[in-house]
Amino acid sequence: MRSHILHFGFFFIAMSVSLTVNAQDALLKDSGWNFHFQFTGIIQYNAPFPSPYSGKNSFLSEEGHAFSVTTTAFIGRKLWSGASLYFNPEMAGGAGLSSTLGIAGFPNGETFRIGADQTVVYVARIFLRQQISLDKDHFDTLEDGINQVRERVSRKRLTLNFGKFGIADFFDQNAVSHDPRSDFMNWSLMNNGAYDYAANTRGYTGGLIVEYYTPGWVLRAGTALMPVYANGPSLNFNWAKSNSETFEIQKNYSFRELPGAVRLLLYYNTSKAPSYQTVIDEYKNGTDTSLNVISGTNYGGKKYGLGISLNQELSRRLNGFFRLGWNDGKTATWAFAEIDNSGSLGLRLYGIGKGRMADNIGLAFVSNGISAGHRDFLSTGGYGFMIGDGKLPHYSRENIAELFYQVKLFEQLFATVDYQFVTNPAYNRERGPVSLLAARVHISF
Repeated sequence: MRSHILHFGFFFIAMSVSLTVNAQDALLKDSGWNFHFQFTGIIQYNAPFPSPYSGKNSFLSEEGHAFSVTTTAFIGRKLWSGASLYFNPEMAGGAGLSSTLGIAGFPNGETFRIGADQTVVYVARIFLRQQISLDKDHFDTLEDGINQVRERVSRKRLTLNFGKFGIADFFDQNAVSHDPRSDFMNWSLMNNGAYDYAANTRGYTGGLIVEYYTPGWVLRAGTALMPVYANGPSLNFNWAKSNSETFEIQKNYSFRELPGAVRLLLYYNTSKAPSYQTVIDEYKNGTDTSLNVISGTNYGGKKYGLGISLNQELSRRLNGFFRLGWNDGKTATWAFAEIDNSGSLGLRLYGIGKGRMADNIGLAFVSNGISAGHRDFLSTGGYGFMIGDGKLPHYSRENIAELFYQVKLFEQLFATVDYQFVTNPAYNRERGPVSLLAARVHISF
């Protein structure tokens, strides 16, 4: 009860600040400060499904329901010329269905692997941004937004971001499917499922991101900290031995006068992640029978991969996207999702009803797979941090369809109903399929 009072107390304080901000909007813009806020609550339900057996990481076959909630304040402040500082305190509570276990492309991107019935308060982001002009004659204005103060910037520029943030704040930014608070909710639709991007269990890390902007193109490169153990809450500050390097090139274009963007992403991780084959060999020869890939003891684990992402407006009301992703799959997943290859595509149609351009319907499909070594590990009886049924006699790709309908109720309030259908959860043909329903409320200003 105390945690709920704390959470909703923060919510109403933020709403009061919102009214004040809206009333004094011009004054705030001129002050060098900006303030934004979001609140997202998701109720999710799964129907019972066929399951001849289960393991400690299986999605539970009986009927289930779960609730998750996050509240974030986004505070920004202009500093010296071209510099700004951002601070995001965040609250989160609740958990995913089946304790966020048993489906590789998990159906609620707002939940963490380690849920909490009580509300937890933490710093999500605190980072410094510095704009460096490379063109003294051509400028654009970046409007006030979440973690973006209103500022005039050179059309050709370098942008440095240093501190604590989410890697997904910068990379794999698909304009149609990226934010589970307002877009598709599935983990492997909000990001490229095969991109094992640096993050702690809440999705944040520390590092440096450098962006180069020139008309029509954006190049990004970043280095960031990996967690101490797989999907753990603490980051490993031994950067020389545990880090993630990411490079992305983005091309913005127009097709028949409709905007689109295509991105190519490459990444390389080093950490304590053990290789699946080494763990299997140690289990079979009796050296180590724990089948542990969650808390490696030795540095040197390497994982590399790539991703392709495209989003395209197809008409004034219809947007489409697709993603392809792959990683080598030799070492254990260490940060994001237990997916080694993934493909997804989808559509969003806006303007459902007369005069309701914000109301929209989304439909997407994603197919996730794992490497041969990862398959053998699960077949041997191994468990990762999210999946593992104790055995895997018949491997199949995990396929997911998601359909949602989002309605704008008021200026800053959206409600969504969502349905997901998952076949072969955790790549196991003998379990499922799973049907899931959800309702989402999202407030943002």
